Amino acid sequence: MAKADKPDSPPLDRDGDAAPSSPPLENKSGPDVIASYVKTLPMKPGVYRMYDAQGGVLYVGKAKKLRNRVANYAKSGGHTNRIALMVSLTRSMEFVVTATETEALLLEANLIKRLKPRFNILLRDDKSFPYILIKRDHAAPQLTKHRGARKAKGDYFGPFASVGAVNNTLNTLQKAFLLRTCSDSVYEGRTRPCMLYQIKRCAAPCVGYVDEARYGELVGEATEFLRGRSNLLRERLQADMEAAADALDFERAARLRDRLRAIAAVTTQQGINPDGVEDADVIALHSEGGRTCVQVFFFRAGQNWGNRALYPKHEADAEPETILSAFIAQFYDDKPAPGLILTSHKPEQDDLLSDALGLRAGHGVEIRMPRRGPKKELVEGARRNAREALGRQLAESRSQAQLLDGVAKAFDLDERPERIEVYDNSHIQGSNALGAMIVAGAEGFEKTSYRRFNMKGDDAATNDDFAMMKAMLRRRFARLAKDRGDGAAVPSLVLIDGGKGQLSSVLEVMGELGVEDIPVVAVAKGPDRDAGREVFHQDGKPPLRLPMNDPVLYYLQRLRDEAHRFAITGHRAKRSKQIRENPLDDIAGVGASRKSALLKHFGSARAVARANLADLEAVDGVSKALAKKIYDHFHD
Repeated sequence: MAKADKPDSPPLDRDGDAAPSSPPLENKSGPDVIASYVKTLPMKPGVYRMYDAQGGVLYVGKAKKLRNRVANYAKSGGHTNRIALMVSLTRSMEFVVTATETEALLLEANLIKRLKPRFNILLRDDKSFPYILIKRDHAAPQLTKHRGARKAKGDYFGPFASVGAVNNTLNTLQKAFLLRTCSDSVYEGRTRPCMLYQIKRCAAPCVGYVDEARYGELVGEATEFLRGRSNLLRERLQADMEAAADALDFERAARLRDRLRAIAAVTTQQGINPDGVEDADVIALHSEGGRTCVQVFFFRAGQNWGNRALYPKHEADAEPETILSAFIAQFYDDKPAPGLILTSHKPEQDDLLSDALGLRAGHGVEIRMPRRGPKKELVEGARRNAREALGRQLAESRSQAQLLDGVAKAFDLDERPERIEVYDNSHIQGSNALGAMIVAGAEGFEKTSYRRFNMKGDDAATNDDFAMMKAMLRRRFARLAKDRGDGAAVPSLVLIDGGKGQLSSVLEVMGELGVEDIPVVAVAKGPDRDAGREVFHQDGKPPLRLPMNDPVLYYLQRLRDEAHRFAITGHRAKRSKQIRENPLDDIAGVGASRKSALLKHFGSARAVARANLADLEAVDGVSKALAKKIYDHFHD
């Protein structure tokens, strides 16, 4: 994560006044550094940041009165071991004054999530959640899944716990409401209905099989259903089906029957909540062995849209109420909170938290710890799930620790490797060359740390695996050599795919960059490339082959295979993108309209490339100068 931006001028409060800040006192102790700021701080709400000697962010906190809160850190004694260590490491601070404590809480959550300070409780693995989107920027609205910023115009429904839950719902929504899922470009290019119309999953508005008004009704019905009005919709469809049957319009009655079945399938899959919870999130926490699992269940429109387990990072002695408060603030930093949040514990400052979430969401938000009744049962069910998920993770962590101990023993490392980086590359005869790095540690694969390296220039123009590996490692470790003192992640072990040659190449690069203290192991495939007969090469040691049934061997194979999967997936995506690219895109002066005119005139980019100068000049909108430029581009 990038370090905090340290402004050249003091930060401003909401009224435009400079928030006081003193120069860092590098030769003073932590309490003295903090005390130097206290006298100049206002009795106003705000956010403070504590930095170490290297400029790394130690802690982000908020306060109702900045002077009083920061003064507590300057006192000697009375701190927990964690706070005492944090204070002792502090060498500078920064402050932002806010208008209210609510705004301070929102800013604090945002900064914690972005900066990931060492001493804060951190929400990890918070990947964005998928939504269902009905796009409203077209005469025939599109039904699609969405992840990320909500920039598209339309109605969003969610969040869902997983893409699988969204796909299942979309699948049955297509059957029930016959809305299109194709992109606008595909829609505009249709001259006859696609397969989805044939299998009764689309009304085919693209070719006019349903008029705009009727399609709008289908969109309205889908919107009603996703907002929880399924009972009224089913009653109306049931009445329409019976009326069609009475009128002997059996074909229409059959279509309505199929739609009713699809709606019933959606509600069955989503699990209609019997306890009357319309829009709520259920958040339950379980801690054990210094670790915590938080289960979040999503209920929207009276339907259960799945759950997800998250594992916040915190000190072993952190209280559940503190963990839950930090979790909720960060969890809803980039998503709107529902009107009701049911929790297993009462979060710290829950009233302030409710106000902050309501301010961001634009509606009232209640945080409640139910004491009895159906809602209490929902929370207990979520907490049971949290306990079981944490138990599984703890068991996996113990197993992972044993495997890492085995790796340390096999390669004669001084201690258990906390971060293993594995490198592989992929190309076809030098084309679309791409390198990949995956990371594994005490908690398994750390996918947020994965990286791909596009091979450019001389590196991309070769099918020399040695040169590609050297180029990739040079880029990775040149950055590490530069940022190592600033808290950059340093691998405990580097694994590369290859034999003695690749090992020598990598060691040469690491020697040039001065990072020779990191152990490197090359994994060579065995005879006939058989899995289980791999040979491991280390500098200055004889080749090593592990027993066929050794769990450590299986673990190392998994690491190598994951690196290969990540590399080949990136290579295929790069190759597919190149195939889709149009050579006309590389010609200056040929924009979208002229490209369209050329393709319409000649039929394909290949035909444009073969065209003579006179034919190019005959295209509407193409001048003689541009025609010459296009001709020269293909005949240089």
